[in-house]
Amino acid sequence: MTPPGRQQPALPATRRTDVVVWALWDAGCNGMSAIVGTFVFAVYLTNAVGAGCTGDTSPASWLGRALTVAGLTVAALAPAVGVWVQHPRRRRRVLTLFTAAAVTLTAAMALIRPDCSYLFAGLALLAVATGCSDLASIPYNAMLTQVATPRTAGRISGFGWAAAYSGSVVLLLVIYVGFVAGGGDTRGLLGLPAAEGTNVRMAMLVTAGWFALFALPLLLRAHRIGAPDPDRGTPVGVARAYRQVWTDLAAERRRDRNLVRFLLASALYRDGMVGVFVFGAVLGVNVYGVSAADVLIFGVAACVVAALGAAAGGLIDDRIGAKPVIVTALSCMIVLGLVLLVASGPTAFWVLGLALCLFIGPVQAASRTMLIRMSGAGREGVAFGLYTMTGRAVAFLGPWLFSVFVDVFDTVRAGMGGLIVVLVAGLAVLVTVRAPEHRRAAA
Repeated sequence: MTPPGRQQPALPATRRTDVVVWALWDAGCNGMSAIVGTFVFAVYLTNAVGAGCTGDTSPASWLGRALTVAGLTVAALAPAVGVWVQHPRRRRRVLTLFTAAAVTLTAAMALIRPDCSYLFAGLALLAVATGCSDLASIPYNAMLTQVATPRTAGRISGFGWAAAYSGSVVLLLVIYVGFVAGGGDTRGLLGLPAAEGTNVRMAMLVTAGWFALFALPLLLRAHRIGAPDPDRGTPVGVARAYRQVWTDLAAERRRDRNLVRFLLASALYRDGMVGVFVFGAVLGVNVYGVSAADVLIFGVAACVVAALGAAAGGLIDDRIGAKPVIVTALSCMIVLGLVLLVASGPTAFWVLGLALCLFIGPVQAASRTMLIRMSGAGREGVAFGLYTMTGRAVAFLGPWLFSVFVDVFDTVRAGMGGLIVVLVAGLAVLVTVRAPEHRRAAA
């Protein structure tokens, strides 16, 4: 891998069409994730499907366990996937496989009826679909080097995140207006019956179609993006792939420990940011008096703000470098989180919550480009495999500290304190990372 301070080899010139089709995949994937994992299907499972279940374990707890298993599985598979997608031709194959699986599983969610006997089937579909989309992000992120040059990586990464959030916003509005809005026996402009969960189940078919539609351009064009590269390399077996991962990791530690340190830092602060999104609705309803319907609208606004932040952060990244962007954004998030701990009322939640989301986008975009710049040419697949693995390895930390703070202080409000601790820990490790020398983008 390229040591800090050494300029990476020149990459193929960016082509606008390649950038657009690359970003469209993220718009489809994140739209699917917002509907399936956050606002619609996960809520449907815990409230409607699991409503009549008996036993000591609640449907929400089963959901947490299912996602924990999915996260551990991704952590185990991510390094091997990273080795397999070192070369562009393999990236297309692996991306196609996991994208097709996620689309198929999302469509299958239309079979889940609001009956307790369907709960575990629904949880399995949700967990595996989530895992497939996470694994698909490894070859997708590695493709950044095929659509960007070192000097444009920041702005293109920011554009990708902006497209991702924009896709979430549009699909959330489509599902809400067409399938969820309103009350009574029928919902949405389509007037679908709420009985038997018909409106939600049909929304899952639309969500699957959305992901497929936006992913298809990249899947068809991926083999022509970037410089041609022969399908060389031998690690195709699981055992050999893992041996290669640990060989690469040991070699990187000997040459430059900064990448390993950055992987740890990013794993921590990314988990804190995920917690802000995951538990934002819980805090809004239970602490700040926001209605359940308004929380969905807040989610749309949050995605818009995060998209704007990602685009702006990408431009600033190209000017001053990734690390200053991440450090500044994390510091602002920590301050805003502390203010939220003592604030009250829906207005405070909207203002401070949206301000938090404004800084999430820049951190996500700059983290991706910093990893690209710290990894060597041709090693991006391994780097993003480790990036995904380390993120999943500590994915329990934010939810666990959230619950610990709630239990210790006997108030849901205190849960924000647990998330702040994770963000502070990530920032503390990040400041010790020596970033590659920044070369300002050409005007």
